[in-house]
Amino acid sequence: MEAAVLAAAGVRKRFGALAVLDGVDLALHAGVAVGIVGPNGAGKTTLLNVLAGSLAPDAGTLEFRGRDVTAKGAAERCRLGIARTHQVPRPFTGMTVFENVLVAATAQGRRRGGEAYDLCLRVLDETALTPLANRRAESLGLLQRKRLELARALAAEPSVLLLDEIGGGLTDAESEALVITISSLRDRGIAVLWIEHIVHVLLQVVGRLVCMDAGRIIAEGLPESVVSQAAVIDAYLGSGR
Repeated sequence: MEAAVLAAAGVRKRFGALAVLDGVDLALHAGVAVGIVGPNGAGKTTLLNVLAGSLAPDAGTLEFRGRDVTAKGAAERCRLGIARTHQVPRPFTGMTVFENVLVAATAQGRRRGGEAYDLCLRVLDETALTPLANRRAESLGLLQRKRLELARALAAEPSVLLLDEIGGGLTDAESEALVITISSLRDRGIAVLWIEHIVHVLLQVVGRLVCMDAGRIIAEGLPESVVSQAAVIDAYLGSGR
């Protein structure tokens, strides 16, 4: 397999006496979607925050295309090509959908003028938001806000896309549309990391599955193998505890 686009090695993070991440190793490759599952409190979102640069690890290293980015913050990592969505959408509510995407497209001087405008149009089309381009973000429903969250991430033209429960709260039809969108991004060569509680949706996209519990990776590999492992079933259902 090609070298990892983004790799974490021995990542640890504590909040007081609680070890939220306890020696996590993870590698993301171009054109491969990796899913992360696990019970609440497993450390999934903390790991994503560390990968995105919004949270510094206490130990361990992070490399992007072979370059050590452990000390780089979120803005610098986004400039390099690491974009993320948030579990709770955070649009600029006083702006239109188009303006929200334009802010992301022009951040840190990435694109200007006509190039930025054309990029926004492509992203809005890809996320099915074109009809809502002139709507204020505060008027959007949950699915539309989640799509806007994704659109803003895509406007950064990432090579790594980190998704935090983007499918939560969606109907079956909405989830199916999301699967098509994320699959197309994966097939375009983007490395995708997707944290999701709705496992049957996740399994339609990912080629590799990771299960976390108590800050550690307890299983990883082909999705059908991981979901059948006793440790994974125990983590979700509490059998034998």
